[in-house]
Amino acid sequence: MPSTDAVLTQILAQLQSLQMTQQTMQAQLDNLASSKAPTSPLEPKAELPTTSTPLTKKDEDPLAKSTSTSPVASLASATPQTAAIATMSDKERERLLYPGRVNLTTYPDQHGIAPHPLKWGASTPTERGPVICSRLPSTLKQRNAIGAHSGSYSIYRALAIAMGTLNPTHKPDYSLTEPPVPIPPNPTWSDPHKIVSFDPWGHLVPTVFHSEIQDKGLDIRPSIAVTKAHLKMSELDEAARKGDLVVDGTLVIQSRPIKNADGSDSDAYPGVEVTVSKAAVEPVWYLPGVAERFGISESLLRRALFEDTGGMYPELITRPDIKVFLPPIGNLTVYIFGNPAYMSDESKELTLRVHDECNGSDVFGSDICTCKPYLTYAIEECIRGAQNGGVGVVVYFRKEGRALGEVTKYLVYNLRKRGGDSADKYFKSTEMIAGVKDMRFQALMPDVLHWLGIRRVHHMVSMSDMKYDAIVNSGIPIERRYDIPDHLIPPDSRVEIDAKIAAGYFSSGKQITQEDLVKTVGRTWEETEH
Repeated sequence: MPSTDAVLTQILAQLQSLQMTQQTMQAQLDNLASSKAPTSPLEPKAELPTTSTPLTKKDEDPLAKSTSTSPVASLASATPQTAAIATMSDKERERLLYPGRVNLTTYPDQHGIAPHPLKWGASTPTERGPVICSRLPSTLKQRNAIGAHSGSYSIYRALAIAMGTLNPTHKPDYSLTEPPVPIPPNPTWSDPHKIVSFDPWGHLVPTVFHSEIQDKGLDIRPSIAVTKAHLKMSELDEAARKGDLVVDGTLVIQSRPIKNADGSDSDAYPGVEVTVSKAAVEPVWYLPGVAERFGISESLLRRALFEDTGGMYPELITRPDIKVFLPPIGNLTVYIFGNPAYMSDESKELTLRVHDECNGSDVFGSDICTCKPYLTYAIEECIRGAQNGGVGVVVYFRKEGRALGEVTKYLVYNLRKRGGDSADKYFKSTEMIAGVKDMRFQALMPDVLHWLGIRRVHHMVSMSDMKYDAIVNSGIPIERRYDIPDHLIPPDSRVEIDAKIAAGYFSSGKQITQEDLVKTVGRTWEETEH
């Protein structure tokens, strides 16, 4: 054997010996911690002290005698456990909530680590297994997912626990939360390549994993919720008033009379309401599938997610055996107009709008872009399609500012207005600030369509080639696509539309050349009060 091989063999043997020693020490430390650790509210069966000092019967409610003026005390829940936690000092609460040492990460062969089996793409929920990411001591070693539920809202949950307004062992009661609208399994749920960005069983968790939740005490949570609602929008009121929408009494119904200040009914037109079914979906990424969608290796994906979130999730690196990650990003919402069962029926015409969030336009009506008029136009098209015997679907993604965020978007606005807001500079302005003109990457977008059982899109209200290509390449054909009518485009957003058309976005009207772009100019700040 060459001397170098002998040296390597010795090093390997020493490393293996060190690893065995580390595992032994870890086991001893775990046993010591479990026997010495103070009672923790993180254990489901633990009894929390009701206060830091004994209470008389008269003082049963810790809040009744609390004189604290801190926001923690004022926000405290009325339940005895959370009330007690809220009235403690920060040090007392920290010792009670987190009695053990800090666990920065875990390793696949660490003592006691036994992830609950999870087989992504299995045909039944029993075979697939639940997604478990809880760090409660009762569940920690059975975790089979990295991250936390609720996406970006997981930070608010952490704050609520820290302030004492939320008991970390609160057990949700899901008995009356089942979906009022069925989204039943379809073959794509068991295809590990079709749905990789969320859990298709997410809305059925309390039912299909009832035994794991009730009998085994595992902390398993829904990542999808389905409900029904009425939409009330001024744009739809105006469309109905003009006769562009028909009040049919089922899908589109007339609103109740508007009330005057004295409580009497007003003679003003009350407008309409639209009945919808809707679903909120949290991100749950199957990392091998996500990596495949983006054409990169899983190891590169994990490293990038770890490094460029400031090292937020070390287990992306240390737990290659865990393949599921719940990223701290915004979710999506689905709005269904008409009979949801029609979505999987190719004989029923389906109208689709995939819309990426634009808070400034969608909510506040900013006219620098076409987002709100395009969204409301698509909703009207979905309603008309449903009234003609089909079904309409609007998917609303939280991808503010082309997934660059509002801060970046507003910086780009400033650059555009100061540098000459012409269509030929539209994308360049974004690239100068963000380094890229669009970070939405539509590769994961079609997952929600497969979850809904959509097999064909008859009408797609979108100009985006990225969205069109992603859907078609995922195996869902699109028969017709159409853009926003010219009369709905605000004058100042013509810059955006012309730039997109020249860049290759779909348009049924005239084509725009690069030479035409310099002629499309937006208003300056000086042209309006601000």
